[in-house]
Amino acid sequence: QVQPVESGGGLVQAGGSLRLSCAASGRTFSDYHMGWFRQAPGKEREFVAAMIWSGGATYYADSVKGRFTISRDNAKNTVYLQMNSLKPEDTAVYTCAAARFYPRPPQSDREYDYWGQGTQVTVSS
Repeated sequence: QVQPVESGGGLVQAGGSLRLSCAASGRTFSDYHMGWFRQAPGKEREFVAAMIWSGGATYYADSVKGRFTISRDNAKNTVYLQMNSLKPEDTAVYTCAAARFYPRPPQSDREYDYWGQGTQVTVSS
């Protein structure tokens, strides 16, 4: 098992940047495919970004493509989500997740097995 723990959320103005971190306890993240999801009140959880294995293929939601970047540092056992040019519609609780098996597709939250508690990101207009 692996337990993701997110940090780095906060309040920023539109156009600003944040970097979210997801640290692992238990097994190393290198044994998992990693994804970031977000959920706003009254809305369904939606896919944000994913990375296959360590430094493998990456996937992004159209809404964040070109603004967000997923990366990982295996030495620190940490996955990151760099968020630039933030918009008010990015406001949500962001959660990282780990998949034991190759997610088919990586965008599906049903493919992930372990979830963090989430970190709040609020973007003011």
